[in-house]
Amino acid sequence: MVQPTIDPVRIKQQQRVTWDAVSVGWEASTDLFERYAAQVTRHLLAAGGVGPGQAVLDVGTGLGEPALSAARLVGPRGRVLGIDLAPAMVEAARRRAAGMPNVEYAVADVEDGDRLPAGPFDVALSRWGLMFAVDHVAAFRAIARLLVPGGVLAAAVWGPPPAAPIVAFSFAAVSQRLQLPPPPPGLPGPFSMADPAQLAAEVRAAGFVDVTVEEVMVPFRFASVAEYTGFSRAITPPGLLDTIRERTGDAGDPATWRAVGEAARERFADGDGLLLRSTALCLRATTPRAASPAA
Repeated sequence: MVQPTIDPVRIKQQQRVTWDAVSVGWEASTDLFERYAAQVTRHLLAAGGVGPGQAVLDVGTGLGEPALSAARLVGPRGRVLGIDLAPAMVEAARRRAAGMPNVEYAVADVEDGDRLPAGPFDVALSRWGLMFAVDHVAAFRAIARLLVPGGVLAAAVWGPPPAAPIVAFSFAAVSQRLQLPPPPPGLPGPFSMADPAQLAAEVRAAGFVDVTVEEVMVPFRFASVAEYTGFSRAITPPGLLDTIRERTGDAGDPATWRAVGEAARERFADGDGLLLRSTALCLRATTPRAASPAA
């Protein structure tokens, strides 16, 4: 449900600016991230039953996954479309998909009903994208309308912050060091779907059936503290970097990032490197099948 104080248009504009700004850092970090995130992609492809000849939609595709992996499964008779609201992310996804004719990418937002792609699709996938929807139920309902009767939604979102340090810890460490206030409640963000029961209820409210939510632990490993802080710095949103710059004079302030690294070492040390076990909530649901004709 959209909160009265939220301006959806402004939020979408901010999201587009943010994701465009971090697209370069995410692209540079793709190999490291996908080394472990691919586990969730495999889970979603299996949950969705993705196979030859199917039409697949990837919502909030970012740099192109799980659309790329789905394209390999649907083969030449299938088609895959990845959508994202950030043009820079879509361009990066297109570069990664060069030479694969059965996957396309487009700038689109699942919450913009007037500009959604034409369906129907057999499967809708989303890996860590749906949490940024302003109105959860409306977003799920829009996806349902794009699916065939009996179509499958297989999506991953993050569990609560303590269980998802790969996205939560660096922000928390910087916030603690700079004594930043917590973000306003009720805004869309990486943990807005972190309650499994609420997530399932929202999906059912959108008209889906056979809803299940499963925890999948992803063991993100970093060879060193320096590798972790480099990754964290690369994917930090511009707003937080601006705050670091305002407080210290440099968004890459060595003392700030050294403090982040030391805090991570204290909490996640694993041999010479770091291990950040992070929980994804993997959702599976289907649209109701068409009613049988009367006898």
